[in-house]
Amino acid sequence: MRLCRPPRPVRRALLATAAAGLAVLAAAVWFGRPYPAVDPEAAAARLKTEAGRAYDEAGLPPGTAPLAGRVETGSCYHRGLRSLAHIDESRRDVHSFVLRWEVRGVSAAAAGAGQDRTRARLAAAGWRLTSENVSDRGFRFEDPASGDTVSVDWYEPTGTYEVRAYAPCGRVPDGFDAYAWPSAEWHPER
Repeated sequence: MRLCRPPRPVRRALLATAAAGLAVLAAAVWFGRPYPAVDPEAAAARLKTEAGRAYDEAGLPPGTAPLAGRVETGSCYHRGLRSLAHIDESRRDVHSFVLRWEVRGVSAAAAGAGQDRTRARLAAAGWRLTSENVSDRGFRFEDPASGDTVSVDWYEPTGTYEVRAYAPCGRVPDGFDAYAWPSAEWHPER
């Protein structure tokens, strides 16, 4: 049985399609999976909400002010094989976000009660437990929808109760300036 060759225009079209497919595949391998777009204001609002809820759930004495309380940006790096050409070079257009606060001198009993309230709320909201015992007594939950995480730790030597709300890396809008970002400020009573 003899196979017939397709006409020349069909062969050219097949070759062009194969070349385009290889180019797309090569780009995906070189650049890696793209970062999703992120609205810094929305990310900050989510983190402030979680940090505020955890502060309320901690049940700290009135007037107890936490140390720190600002949404900070974190470094994110190139993906794919391109990362080999940019080792330890963070991207300017991609950031993660974190809001961390702590209070010192919290007893083990108070810390445990606060953590139990936060743990129960996150589990009831469908967040997934990703780790336990990060500190002397601690845990981390992740929101399956957004990838955001909330960690609540307590360190026995200093009685430090620490909450960390984190949003993963995302591509920020052009012109975003992490240093001149007024929405980054947070205080639990506002």
